[in-house]
Amino acid sequence: MKVLVVGTGGVGAAVGAVAQRRDFFERITFADLDPARPEALVARLDDPRFAAARVDASDVESVAALARDADVVLNATDPRFNMPIFEAAFDTRCTYLDMAMSLSGPDVMLGELQLAQEERWREAGLLALVGIGVEPGLSDVFARFAADHLFSEIDEVAVRDGANLAVEGYDFAPTFSIWTTIEECLNPPLIWERDRGLYTTEPFSEPEVFDFPEGIGSLECVNVEHEEVVLVPRWVECRRVTFKYGLGEEFIDVLKTLHKLGLDSTEPVSVRGVEVAPRDVVAAALPDPATLGDRMHGKTCAGTFVTGTGVDGQPRETYLYHVSDNEQTMREYGSQAVVLQTALNPVVALELLGRGAWSGVGVLGPEAFDAVPFLNLLAEHGEAHGQVERR
Repeated sequence: MKVLVVGTGGVGAAVGAVAQRRDFFERITFADLDPARPEALVARLDDPRFAAARVDASDVESVAALARDADVVLNATDPRFNMPIFEAAFDTRCTYLDMAMSLSGPDVMLGELQLAQEERWREAGLLALVGIGVEPGLSDVFARFAADHLFSEIDEVAVRDGANLAVEGYDFAPTFSIWTTIEECLNPPLIWERDRGLYTTEPFSEPEVFDFPEGIGSLECVNVEHEEVVLVPRWVECRRVTFKYGLGEEFIDVLKTLHKLGLDSTEPVSVRGVEVAPRDVVAAALPDPATLGDRMHGKTCAGTFVTGTGVDGQPRETYLYHVSDNEQTMREYGSQAVVLQTALNPVVALELLGRGAWSGVGVLGPEAFDAVPFLNLLAEHGEAHGQVERR
């Protein structure tokens, strides 16, 4: 398998650190608009199977020029660039993977631009595996596992994410891309119900306290726009799907302030004759999350809380989760916990596809595949998931 990884930020670099331990691929080329980033990564990993290249992720032909010598394109950029990369993969007959789906907008649902091409990809015999990070991604795998092995009937698939991570030396330092975080948190959150379909609510709505395992503790979680709400009902029978994130009061206040000031906007404004998007200024002013690992401590938890009727006919509430400890990820991979947790899952998926354990055509999410091979291989990486019964 020859893989092209487009984007060599924190997650793209962590993909290299995880993949280096495996033998399922022939070559991985890391590409970025700034060639110094993949070059530095390849030099640091010192593995002859890795190569570096320059690419403009906004340009279909630039991506296609590299993809013509690949079997798989893994999109590790932020979702602004999904569609050019998605199109380049189709044009070059490559399998496509990403970790976040196409953006929502006026009259456009989250992921709609990709899901609308399901028939086109299926008729071409090609696979686009969308949303195969941690959330979406592993959370979807948990939903499929619960449906297949733990529950006879599911009331709600409730994805819940929380962390006790702290960054020393900064009053405010997000541990993941602030550009993507603003997009997710300030858009109207999606909820899916069997009797109602998809609908939206207010940002940060329906706060609830959720108890996270392994010492993280209780956090207030709020509704956030996320892909699982779109993807999971396509393959998992249930009555309701939600996504809530333990953002914390300070983080929510910062996001609300950015919105009030218009600093969340992606529309360029003129500043002394230079056109610049306010959100890009915010991202540039904050520290790069990928560089914060040495200053971070704590854990992050991603998981899926499933309620309904167990296979024994009794009421059941189960939280399936994965915890990433920053001290461990820095020691073993040289990557901070959030980006490492995200990068693990596309590497596992790539290996399953390469071995033929996962296969399919069309535009599919992780819940379309058997969860057991994925969870087994995740454990083989030393990253076994946890399971807590709440009833």
